[in-house]
Amino acid sequence: MDSVHDDVKEYYGKTIQTSCDLRTDTCQLGASSAADKLSVRQAIASVHDDILATYYGCGLCIPSLIEDARVVDLGSGTGRDCYAISKLVGPKGFVVGIDMTDEQLELARKYLTYHQEKFGYPAPNVEYRKGFIENLKDAQVEDNQYDIVVSNCVINLSPDKPSVIREAYRVLKEGGEFYFSDIYVQQDIPEHIRKHKVLWGECLAGALCWTDLEKYAEDIGFTKPRIVTARKVNVEDEKLLEVTGDIAFMSVTYRLFKVSKADCKTPAVVTYNGTLAEYETELPFDIENTFKANVPVNVDAELAEILRRSRYNKVFTIEDGAQCCNPKVAKNCPVDPYVYLNSDCSDASPGCAKSSGPKCC
Repeated sequence: MDSVHDDVKEYYGKTIQTSCDLRTDTCQLGASSAADKLSVRQAIASVHDDILATYYGCGLCIPSLIEDARVVDLGSGTGRDCYAISKLVGPKGFVVGIDMTDEQLELARKYLTYHQEKFGYPAPNVEYRKGFIENLKDAQVEDNQYDIVVSNCVINLSPDKPSVIREAYRVLKEGGEFYFSDIYVQQDIPEHIRKHKVLWGECLAGALCWTDLEKYAEDIGFTKPRIVTARKVNVEDEKLLEVTGDIAFMSVTYRLFKVSKADCKTPAVVTYNGTLAEYETELPFDIENTFKANVPVNVDAELAEILRRSRYNKVFTIEDGAQCCNPKVAKNCPVDPYVYLNSDCSDASPGCAKSSGPKCC
């Protein structure tokens, strides 16, 4: 474990200086409904150029409805996501960035005052702490105190992935969300790849099998993983491609919720009220569900409990146990990202239920 941490710190602290030094397209922004929102584009554009140049994430870890939220960013690097999120949560929100690499933390902290003044806040609402994402207690991240945990292409760099997911669960409030992008495979990675230092740094050697994520989430207590976006990762460097062979890597954004499974008992009819800014007509939630404003929809017991217990209860009306009349059957979109990209579901980005979800008359 220490060896992996040391190799990763060496790669991101000294080997690469900007995103241009990377040798795969892992660190690219995939498609996301959030990326189309003006507020998100403006938040990212407002981050200092030095921070943007050292962004190494593989997705967009900014969910909707985060104003005033308390957020933890696992593996925050030089702080691009932290600063963008800090603008969106506003002066009453708070963001904690956790990273183990001194060089990245130094650059992130250098621009605390810059972003505070740029956003017009009376005090910084971001704090960077050195620590390991497998053990947030050492970084004084408290139990049950945060609304959202995000992570952008970092879990693959951890040699102890269950501990990362367990720590995210620990620090979240009841109804809180773990919203994260990372690299996945659908098979075990051979040992010769696992030992390849460059492929570790490029976020490929430590990629998690998506079925393992599903198992870890269930064992720890999260709801089932819900895909938000998925895309293939290309290994174009010929020397690296000789090592990886025909293994297919994917960048996937998932969301997990801290909701008691014992409470997921009753299906419901839910209605999105359309009051969330920039989502007045519809609210994308995952690949299976995009909620149109003022249209009642049947949902299963787990999703009903997520909407009831999470921050989304502010924008939904929920009728327990009710059923829509003449319900249509929504497309059965897979949670396997490899199946998803090869299905017609992926044409309805970001959600299959965008046009075919069950509706009331």
